[in-house]
Amino acid sequence: QEQLVESGGGTVQTGGSLRLSCVVSGITFSNYPMVWFRQTPGKEREFVAAISLRPGSTSYADSTEGRFNVSRDNAKNTLYLQIHSLKPEDTGLYYCAAGIGLAIINPALQSAYKYWGQGTRVTVSS
Repeated sequence: QEQLVESGGGTVQTGGSLRLSCVVSGITFSNYPMVWFRQTPGKEREFVAAISLRPGSTSYADSTEGRFNVSRDNAKNTLYLQIHSLKPEDTGLYYCAAGIGLAIINPALQSAYKYWGQGTRVTVSS
């Protein structure tokens, strides 16, 4: 019943930009902290960015280097990730997830998120 659907991924050149979206249904979106993780084959799933119930309360992984912006539109039940100045190291499968209470304490903890999407793939060429 709960569904999170990511979109917006693709193949881009180094230095390009992408805007990822995650449309959420089956839950009351505004009640959940949200997060983006990414995964590359052979690596652990990596925290990217999180946003709390308040749109202005966000956190980012150091690896984003100020190039990422996470936002949410509760009226549209949608989470966004705007990425600028993409690097090959940003390549991966990007997942969105909806969190439980623990996500408020530790937004970067994978186990703090209950509902996950299937991911959208980002490929950055050199």
